[in-house]
Parts: sequence; C-alpha cells; structure tokens
Amino acid sequence: MKQLFLVVCLCMLLMSCGSSFQGFYNTHKADLGTTSFQVPNFMKAVLGNISPEVKHAIGNISDFKYITFKDVNALKRQRLVTEMNAVTNNGYLDVFRKNTPEQTRIISVREAGTVVTDVIIFNSSKTETTAYYLQGNFDPEKIKSFTDEDTFNTFSNDLLQNYKTNITPSFNPQN
Repeated sequence: MKQLFLVVCLCMLLMSCGSSFQGFYNTHKADLGTTSFQVPNFMKAVLGNISPEVKHAIGNISDFKYITFKDVNALKRQRLVTEMNAVTNNGYLDVFRKNTPEQTRIISVREAGTVVTDVIIFNSSKTETTAYYLQGNFDPEKIKSFTDEDTFNTFSNDLLQNYKTNITPSFNPQN
C-alpha cells in the first residue's frame, strides 16, 4: 500500500512539474532552432529601458521568460500547442484563445483578486512558435491588448531588440 501511494505521489509530482511554464521552458530551451532567454534578477534594469508604450502595457515585471521556435513542422507545432494547453490548464484563465489551422494564439493569466500576477502569451503559426511568461502586477485590460496582432508584434520586436542591445557583450571597454 505504501508503494502504491509513493508511486501515485511521484506521478503527480512529475505531472505538475511538467505542466508549468518553467517546465515547458526547461524542456525546450536546448531544442535545435530555438532562441530563449530569461531575465535574472540582476538584469531587471534591462526591462526598465523598453519603450514607454510597452512598459505601460505590461506594468511591473518580476520574472520574464521568452522562447521562440523557428521553422517548426506540423508535428512539432502540434506538440508545442498540446504542451502549452497543459500548462494553461494548470490554474490559468484564458483571456483570449484563437485556434485555426494557420495560427494558435493563447493569452492566459493567473489572478490575485483584481490584479493579474502571471501571464502566458503564446503564438504559434505554421513557421514559428513564440511563448512569453511574465510575472508581476499587471492591469488585466492592458494584458487584453495583446490579443491584437499588431500590439503583440510590436511588443515582441521592441522587447527583443531592447534585450539583445543590452546583453550584447563587448570585449572593447570603449564600446
């Protein structure tokens, strides 16, 4: 009886670890064709330099993770969508979900009262899949603005540009 209980507990632990954004991120960050980053605490100042529009849209960030998959085939794309569905079914509420053969877009949140504390923004097309995880205190109405494709693309481009600019190493102290 103790062994059965132990096996059931172990299975539940493994399933709960696998259905978090951190689990998704850790599983795929080393995949071929993947670009990923997370912003550690000592680099939070990097996020302070994003454009005022984006900063206004996302608010106060305490954790940020990003992962993108280039040149995904249909099987890989379906697997990523299935995994993200498992993550968002684990305590998240869908703000927006669009599933078409060409694109899957998911915006899911966790709330504490009237404040959004965790946000997952997932976008998967036939050629590219992108996922963001944001933790902090966010205005729910501003998070909804990411349902607009132009807002999402502007956010993605601005954040990536700013992040890459701030982490590009230089061996010449004058640069």
